[in-house]
Amino acid sequence: MRSILLLTVALAPAAVLAQASGGDVPINYGERPYYLVSKMEDGPLKEELMACMGQEPQRTKFSIGHRGAPLMFPEHTVQSNVAAARQGAGILECDVTFTADRELVCRHAQNDLHTTTNILVTDLAENCTAGFTPAEGDAPASAECRASDITLAEFRTLQPKMDAAASDATTAEEYQGGVAPWRTTLYSDGAELMTHAESIELFDSLGADFTPELKSASVEMPYEGFSQEDYAQKLVDEYKAAGIDPSRVYPQSFNFDDILYWIENEPEFGAQAVYLIDDSSIEGLDGMDPSTWGWTPSELKEQGVNYVAPAIPFLLTLNEAGEMIPSELANQLAEADINIITWTLERSGPLAGGGGWYYHTVTDTIDNDADYLNVLDVLAQDVGVVGVFSDWPATVTYYANCKGL
Repeated sequence: MRSILLLTVALAPAAVLAQASGGDVPINYGERPYYLVSKMEDGPLKEELMACMGQEPQRTKFSIGHRGAPLMFPEHTVQSNVAAARQGAGILECDVTFTADRELVCRHAQNDLHTTTNILVTDLAENCTAGFTPAEGDAPASAECRASDITLAEFRTLQPKMDAAASDATTAEEYQGGVAPWRTTLYSDGAELMTHAESIELFDSLGADFTPELKSASVEMPYEGFSQEDYAQKLVDEYKAAGIDPSRVYPQSFNFDDILYWIENEPEFGAQAVYLIDDSSIEGLDGMDPSTWGWTPSELKEQGVNYVAPAIPFLLTLNEAGEMIPSELANQLAEADINIITWTLERSGPLAGGGGWYYHTVTDTIDNDADYLNVLDVLAQDVGVVGVFSDWPATVTYYANCKGL
């Protein structure tokens, strides 16, 4: 098993496709799910999860690879997604943006190349929107490099790395560091970038479905005649060109106009369009006061929205006893018969300090890495989510397999 994994992640994209052999990708939980279960407090959930340790891993669409498996692999790379597929993720994500020649590529943001690739230490650094500025005094080091600063051909020359930057850097070389201590650079060497079209081919070969997110452009739209509608349509067109059944595609966006565009113009894809929501897109969401949202879940449903993906903290709150329970938003989405997906498990690192932003509505009950599983259980059993994005899909896969999800 180990030799197969090492061979696969070392291969070029085309070779990975050949090795995948039509989706027969061996699935392995690895050590982490067992580690988390062992740290749980004694109780019925721990007993149930312990009893599943001998189960055979199965792929499940409940487990969604968030940019692949970026807890340990450079995000949106071939290797990150192969790892996620091997951990049983039934759906894989390509965050979609575009280059200067309007070609679609997988990047979390149009302006993240300075933290996710080596562009600043290449000749392409001179193309960046804002070049490297060293740290000085209280001012951290900075840069901004966009996919739209370079062509697709130039994009292909870049080397991906773990998403990080050293804020105290005085040189571009030093700026390449800054990786969180609970992540790793162990699997960065030789990682490969992907276009959106290449991600479709890869994910299909790995036996997974698709959830592309149309990212907000950092450039003003329309961009050289390329409108937002053109952008949304091009994403769908690449699935059509690849012959992918629309029922396997869950296009995402924080921009509600994108969701409506797909519903109205590509209804087969729009039926599974996922409206991403958090406080950056919905004012007042953090306060959970429905009167400030500007919409109700029933109104979303009336407009054809069947899937919504709020971040984890907006689906959970604490009752008077300090127990995690569904939020008002979660209850209203369920009442409106809208499918709920959420994000992002295992993105916060160790949870001993409360878990950070992803758990800020339930911080008082978060004090142990095992709380990843406690949160997951409330999301699945009480909120009723149909899928969970994770930076390490094996944990979600293990739970889903054990619970028969």
